[in-house]
Amino acid sequence: MRSATLPALVLAAGLGTRLRPLTYLRAKAATPVAGRPLIARVIDRLAALGLSDLVVNLHHLPATIAAIVGDGSPWNLRVRYSWEQPVLGSAGGPRHALPLLDADPFFILNADTLTTVDLAGLRAAHEAWGARVTLAVIPNPAPARYGGVVVGDDGRVEGFTRAGDPRPAYHFVGVQVAAHATFAALPDGVPAESVTSVYRRLVAEQPGAVRAWVCDAEFHDIGTPRECLDTSLTLAARECAGSVPYGPGTTVNGAARLRRTVLWNDVRIGSGCDLEGCIVGDGADVPAGFSRRDAVIVPAASCPAEAAGERVGNLLVVPMG
Repeated sequence: MRSATLPALVLAAGLGTRLRPLTYLRAKAATPVAGRPLIARVIDRLAALGLSDLVVNLHHLPATIAAIVGDGSPWNLRVRYSWEQPVLGSAGGPRHALPLLDADPFFILNADTLTTVDLAGLRAAHEAWGARVTLAVIPNPAPARYGGVVVGDDGRVEGFTRAGDPRPAYHFVGVQVAAHATFAALPDGVPAESVTSVYRRLVAEQPGAVRAWVCDAEFHDIGTPRECLDTSLTLAARECAGSVPYGPGTTVNGAARLRRTVLWNDVRIGSGCDLEGCIVGDGADVPAGFSRRDAVIVPAASCPAEAAGERVGNLLVVPMG
């Protein structure tokens, strides 16, 4: 019998190395975007679909994610956690989580991107095709940066391209529906990747097992601090009349000048500070008169001694990248 709703696995175990130094403070999925954490925004979309069961995989700074998601009660969901040590990758993670996913197939969503994919439409396409895996794809917004999905007739995935490949290809936005059987044969607890390993093999051995659902969904990559800032400003213009909300516990001296700047939780901005195009991380105490452009500013004590950047008093300052 067709399940009324599918369970979902949200992939949130990654280290977020390109987002450092912000990911010294929080897991990438816990990063606020226009005042709301990435993973909360992902779960908002799942809850709007009527989903009732969710699994989140965890590894790096797991408490920063669990503090946001909890048991799922804010969304009227049941949330369970799949713990990984080491990080198991985009296929090994789903394999490890299978015992917690009570229905087949299930959604898989990346917690480090934002997209407006029509989840109901994706599910309907997956079921109509009888595929093992159905990937949500859009026209590739940056072929020089992103690898692609080569899509043939009736949505059949015929292959995958690397960044810079001139062949026409679509961009996978990190949202998919997959059958348990896609991952069940993998050894549990062993790192494995989906697109670069499991899906390539399926495409070669079982033509039509992997399909691509082409859509025109909005897509935001939050891979770097610059992308995090730009997406926060874009969504704030849409949701908050252009003003990015400050995080809880944050105080700003009235004489400070802030432009295109995001402040996380428990930040203190001193008198005469002048910040433009910055992200200031949790707990940073920015002294009076401090001035920076296009920088990430975090408490130095929250970062390893070898972390790259300029140490200014009790702060680590890293150029925006």
